[in-house]
Amino acid sequence: MAISIHGWRHVYSGKVRDLYESEDANLSHLILVVASDRVSAFDHVLAPEIPNKGKHLTTLTNWWFDRLDVANHVSHEVEVPAEVVGRATIAKKLEMFPIECVVRGYISGSGWKEYQATGEICGVKLPEGLTFGARLPEPIFTPAFKAELGEHDENITFERTVELVGAENAAQLRDLSLAIFKRASELAEQAGLILADTKFEFGVDPATGVTTLGDEVLTPDSSRFWSKSAWERGERKDSFDKQIVRNWLADNWNQTGEPPRLPGEIVAQTADKYAELVERLTSEVA
Repeated sequence: MAISIHGWRHVYSGKVRDLYESEDANLSHLILVVASDRVSAFDHVLAPEIPNKGKHLTTLTNWWFDRLDVANHVSHEVEVPAEVVGRATIAKKLEMFPIECVVRGYISGSGWKEYQATGEICGVKLPEGLTFGARLPEPIFTPAFKAELGEHDENITFERTVELVGAENAAQLRDLSLAIFKRASELAEQAGLILADTKFEFGVDPATGVTTLGDEVLTPDSSRFWSKSAWERGERKDSFDKQIVRNWLADNWNQTGEPPRLPGEIVAQTADKYAELVERLTSEVA
């Protein structure tokens, strides 16, 4: 899956990203993060790839980093290699927290299923009678424990987060996540969009000791964006992400064995959704 990049050594490939370390010992504190065009759903990498997906995710992540008042992992010490320019980031290596910092402003996805079963999400009690896609009284922090490769992340309570990372770190992760979500929601609204939910990943920069925002940020792969006008009309399921892929798979695959190959029209529609979100945010928001 990974390509050869001059001066960099491939060290790991996830479902959709490839990581490289510099062959220069003086740059051992950096990591090259390459966003591929691969798409995954239901814990499988699918075929074919989504054209330009990696470039869209990288463009959007960098756009958000420029507008969020929080330390991030981007390094400008060296340039992105020509082989992957536009879809890769030179990043500082962080000591990552084992927590997915999920924030929800609206109820959907796995949160909707948990609410239907228990009236709560990750131990947060919610009002009775909420409908799918409803706006929550206020955004909530609903963390998850990062699973090993191939396993599902586990939704956990804030109390469990404290056990995993300590009270001070847990409070900081919660407060940073909620503050970023608030700022991002305000910017998304300028583009006629609703940020329904998202996830952040943080780590400690060993050089400074500062808790730092890493990974991709507020992209279609990590977030659920809706059209505000569609939401106001009562349309709650048409998000700017790979939901088209999930819906097609749910209708055409029983989740046993290898998933079927995605039809051309599904690939094209998904690519268009990614491109539209990037265009709306980067062209309509100051």
